[in-house]
Amino acid sequence: MLTAHLPSGYVLARLAPEKHRLLMPAALIGAVLPDFDMLWFHFVDQGSIHHHRYWVHVPAFWAALAALALPGLAVFARSLLAPALIFFAVLFLHMVLDTIGGGILWGAPFDNRLHTLVEVPAAQAHWVLSFLLHWTFLLELGVWALALYLWRKGRRI
Repeated sequence: MLTAHLPSGYVLARLAPEKHRLLMPAALIGAVLPDFDMLWFHFVDQGSIHHHRYWVHVPAFWAALAALALPGLAVFARSLLAPALIFFAVLFLHMVLDTIGGGILWGAPFDNRLHTLVEVPAAQAHWVLSFLLHWTFLLELGVWALALYLWRKGRRI
């Protein structure tokens, strides 16, 4: 996914059954947090390693962190449990969306293959154009449309 991570976080936060003042910020941060690795990818690695191979795109890392954090929050800071749940949910949604055409290390640490549902061929001069002109981009537009619908619906009084 190129553009749908932030709106997907918005959608999940809007559809969450529990309301909390930190729910939306947690969802929006969690939705884009894995892609902050692009800074390292461009400025340190100079693009030598696919950024989906960094730890922030490894589901096992986030699952381990969630397994440690969520029970602790449930016992010691129950009021932060809902934002933490949405945070981890959108992190995993980010990786599910990236699996559609980008590949994620779902088997890590036991398997170092990037798993993808659809191979987006390099059919255009630039990789971004290949993604924008591939049919999978319609899924991104659908996420944007749903986010826009929920935003418009929420503004009506």
